[in-house]
Amino acid sequence: MVKNFYLSFMKLRWRFGIIAGLFLAVFSLYPQFKMIYLRGADWNGHYAYNDIDEVAYAAYVKALIDGRPRRNDPYTGSDHSAETPQPESLFSIQFAAPYTIALPARLLGIDAPWAMTIAGAFAAFFTALAVFWLIGMFTEDSLFALAGSLVVLAGGALFAGEGAIGEILNTSYAYPYFPGFRRYIPAMAFPAFFGMLALLWKIISAETRERRSLSLPVLAIAAFAYTVFSYFYVWTTAAAWLGCLGICWLIVRPEGWLKDIKALIVIGAGCVISLVPYFYLLSKRSHTMDDVQMLIKTRALDLTRPPELIGFVVIAVIIAAVAMKVLTLRDKATLFAISLAATPAILFNQQLITGQQLQPIHYQVFIGNYVAGLALVVTLGLMWSRSGGFRNGSAKIAVAALATVAIAWGFVECHYTVRILDDVNIIRDEALPVARRLAEIAKDDPAPHNSSVLHLAVAEADDFPTLAPQPVLWARHQHVFAGVTWQENKDRYYQQLYYNGVRPEQLAARIKQGGDIVSVIALWGWGRHTDRLNSEYKPLLFAEVDEEARQYDRYINNFDAKSSDVVKLSYMIAPSTQPEIFFANVDKWYERYDMEVFGKYVLYKLRFR
Repeated sequence: MVKNFYLSFMKLRWRFGIIAGLFLAVFSLYPQFKMIYLRGADWNGHYAYNDIDEVAYAAYVKALIDGRPRRNDPYTGSDHSAETPQPESLFSIQFAAPYTIALPARLLGIDAPWAMTIAGAFAAFFTALAVFWLIGMFTEDSLFALAGSLVVLAGGALFAGEGAIGEILNTSYAYPYFPGFRRYIPAMAFPAFFGMLALLWKIISAETRERRSLSLPVLAIAAFAYTVFSYFYVWTTAAAWLGCLGICWLIVRPEGWLKDIKALIVIGAGCVISLVPYFYLLSKRSHTMDDVQMLIKTRALDLTRPPELIGFVVIAVIIAAVAMKVLTLRDKATLFAISLAATPAILFNQQLITGQQLQPIHYQVFIGNYVAGLALVVTLGLMWSRSGGFRNGSAKIAVAALATVAIAWGFVECHYTVRILDDVNIIRDEALPVARRLAEIAKDDPAPHNSSVLHLAVAEADDFPTLAPQPVLWARHQHVFAGVTWQENKDRYYQQLYYNGVRPEQLAARIKQGGDIVSVIALWGWGRHTDRLNSEYKPLLFAEVDEEARQYDRYINNFDAKSSDVVKLSYMIAPSTQPEIFFANVDKWYERYDMEVFGKYVLYKLRFR
């Protein structure tokens, strides 16, 4: 078995797969190259993020590198212990991917910013290899596998109806940047997901004598388990596809279908076993996690998302190809392609059975789009292969041209989508020295997690836990961890506004004018600022805004910085150009001393008056 597996593995010209992987790694590193170019000699060494949510993942990686327990909250400094037990969070349950980054980083002495950068490049490279392997086994053509892997991964945003195409067609802004490369999810889960698909195809297409070994099923189960403890949307996609594959085999019954079904049952059982500890951890989750994830009850049909439409087109093409006898329905490769094409529709309509829907946009942008793109590529490759198209020189020229177009489109995505985050990445790098100073101070502090920081800037505060161990008063992603309840998060935001000198009428005016998305997220959650996240989106009413402003007014009128339920501050970071008048509320309670200036930022130590 091992020998046969090795021989079939080596049939592919892996230098083509390596080329695809290198291009994908370059795409992953493009934001970093762009920031270094823009900053020039002023670059402080920070990583460029690809998505604003990456700060929360990076903060968790930083905590693990520092040796903190799996259940930790880097924003509030809360760690699980016998004295202070912590519930499970989105991060502590999905621990496989961050530990994959943190353990080698800790061993090699790599800090979180560089760990995030390197991990993204490695994930992109190995994802390309996995997709190359699958397409190569399907078509037995390494050049097409090279082109196909580039199309699937460079075209991920396009297949979701997102990214650069929105700005090019003037229908929306160019966002997100290469969604599959968001670190560490889904990036770290992608090699395992596509590797699982390749392993399953190898198992069901193997010769009878190759089925006796359990090595491939064990690897497939391990890959699934890794996705389970890495990213919800990836493992549920893997499960949906596996179920779809089994249904296709049961209905059509290709040659050797019974042996295949037995293998699928064994793999399915192994996958179910891996879900047992997952659901145990899920049962211990924080109630705040449910509020953040916006689980809704619905049975509404959803059939118009781009990945579904691509899947429907692919199925129609397969039906036409079968009718024209280009493909055979009972061919395992045909059924495999059908299972991929049907998966997006299952993902977006599982609520017809379960009655529950959880932010379907994540299926559209982070995984369903890549499955749809893969279905399209393997179907076209299969048709071309079955018709003998790969055997002539003109076909090779066409495939090489396809690879060139995919590479060019990858750079188009980079150009349009990276610049959306240029300014904030520069700001984050400018703030790095002051964060490093606090990290240096923490080395002499036996309990740095007890020293909270008031960071007056939003983006920089969100990024701060990636760089220093001291918790922050409030940050945009603070509520996604389990360290605070939703009400505690609101109270912290009230304190942040108060120390910034924001009056209730100013808060209401900023929200009503539609420019204060940060306050909307902080006070009502991610589901009230956009209709992208759930189908039950309800825009904010002015009456709701006025009521929230009144609550804030009552809070600050009764505010006492020395109260037991108020966060005690040890440091403050502010813009160096901030007029003294803006510090009035801070100065009412605290004395600022030991001022240090770091470019555009000034660091103060604080003590009660």
